[in-house]
Amino acid sequence: MECGNYSMKKRLSITQQEQVHVEQKVFEIFKILDGVSPHTQSLMLEIWRDKHIEFLTRGLRGLAPSYSVLDANRPWLCYWILHSLALLGVPIDSEFENNVVDFLGRCQDANGGYGGGPGQLPHLATTYAAVNSLITLGSQRALSSINRDKMHKFLVQRKDSSGAFRMHDAGEIDVRACYTAISVASVLNILDSELVQGLGNYIISCQTYEGGIAGEPGSEAHGGYTFCGLATMILINEAHRLDLPGLIDWVAFRQGVECGFQGRTNKLVDGCYSFWQGDVLALVQRLSSIVQEQLKLAHVREAQNPAKACYVETHNSTKGDSDPCGSSHQAGELSDIGQSFLEGQAEWGPLLNSIALQQYILLCSQINTTKHMSSSLGLGSFGIQPCSVGPT
Repeated sequence: MECGNYSMKKRLSITQQEQVHVEQKVFEIFKILDGVSPHTQSLMLEIWRDKHIEFLTRGLRGLAPSYSVLDANRPWLCYWILHSLALLGVPIDSEFENNVVDFLGRCQDANGGYGGGPGQLPHLATTYAAVNSLITLGSQRALSSINRDKMHKFLVQRKDSSGAFRMHDAGEIDVRACYTAISVASVLNILDSELVQGLGNYIISCQTYEGGIAGEPGSEAHGGYTFCGLATMILINEAHRLDLPGLIDWVAFRQGVECGFQGRTNKLVDGCYSFWQGDVLALVQRLSSIVQEQLKLAHVREAQNPAKACYVETHNSTKGDSDPCGSSHQAGELSDIGQSFLEGQAEWGPLLNSIALQQYILLCSQINTTKHMSSSLGLGSFGIQPCSVGPT
């Protein structure tokens, strides 16, 4: 029997061996939960609010030398900390707020956009983090520090002829850049047809045969890029052009037996995808009418011609589509789309096992030794990261 187990283990790939190892660790933790009293279970399934607040506020005062590797991501550190404290209902005192506003002001480039630190090249990812940090603070001083006119010029300069965006001057083109650019433009009420032109076609070209969205055409479907792609299409009012049933199917199957989410097919569960994948399914709850229409259309087409049945008319229609936004839209009209979407009602219930996901996060990502959140089971912890943009 032992020889048989050894032989089977040898036949497993490294990926399969790592998956088995993670499952065993997770199941050991779940077994402990099942074996204790209901009172102890409730204690185990609590978020350590006070400990997280202590960790986050300590980060606002200063960071350890080990964080020096994140020198080009300092606005992200501000955003992760401020957004986490906001979610926990913790107000920021005026001294900390002024320090953050002053620091991000030094990161703002004279020609628009924000760099990863003072004097660094302006970059869409750190621009997203800086703008959302200032909006999270929400004071008049914080909001007025953003130069909206120069921001619009910066975003136009990042626009590529493909319809997508570059992360920085001569930088990479991907779906992450599209989302950060459009999200910033939307929230600052500067989104217009010039920024939107051709963008939907690019996002569609990144949706793969699996249903998820890749970082660029021809790449593998990925949870981070799927969120970025879907959110972008919602903000420009073109979500109906995606294969939404296929997208839902792909994301739903990324929640594994560990109860958390994986970012790609055959990858290990990772705490950060609780946001990326989980939020995709939260967004599509508000797109139920579009999904149902696509399913009906697919059913009709399958009955007429089974060989050509599909959910959307042209899955990768990068040519010949007119821009749904046209040239008549003004800044403000497009920016209203996101707010209107948020004000709408979710017509479906949860499309994931939310209770199981909470259990995974609280038991497997909340580390006893350091009292804060870890991205992956068994890896070093780095604090709570609810909404970062930089999928790996």
